[in-house]
Amino acid sequence: MARFWTKYRFSDNAFSMQRILGIDPGSRITGYGIVDVGHGKVSFVSCGVIKTTPRFPLANRLNEIFEGINEVIQLHGPEVAAVEEVFMSTNANSALKLGQARGAAVVAAMQNGLGVHDYSAKKVKQAVVGYGQADKGQVQHMIRVLLGLSATPSNDAADALAVAICHANQMIL
Repeated sequence: MARFWTKYRFSDNAFSMQRILGIDPGSRITGYGIVDVGHGKVSFVSCGVIKTTPRFPLANRLNEIFEGINEVIQLHGPEVAAVEEVFMSTNANSALKLGQARGAAVVAAMQNGLGVHDYSAKKVKQAVVGYGQADKGQVQHMIRVLLGLSATPSNDAADALAVAICHANQMIL
């Protein structure tokens, strides 16, 4: 039988509780979402966005993302991070910036001792909406329903929560 350890307690059967940080990287806005998963249930902890300063050079904005993710990790204490992969864009420059923003977030997670898991946007949408080509509005709606939220989170925060739920689904299976 597998044995798992979390900061909540030691268990011999699957996992008792785990806190997951979902990240939707972006060079202007990086979304984050935190859920707890345990006993086959996913529950909302927190979500939000890290907005970078538009007039700053890219290097400074990457540092803002790194520091913002560090702050979220210190505040909420997740054990693992799930990050959306970079999608191929028609604009190579945009894809490169997105990749660098993703890298800043991944390094922040790794520097804090979190395991990092990668998920494609299609896999995330499939896990949350049931359709890999779902639009942002559908993702937002399902996040609100699945987590029993009283308000709809922003696009970026909802996407980050969706990434966290996608990882939770992988753990439960």
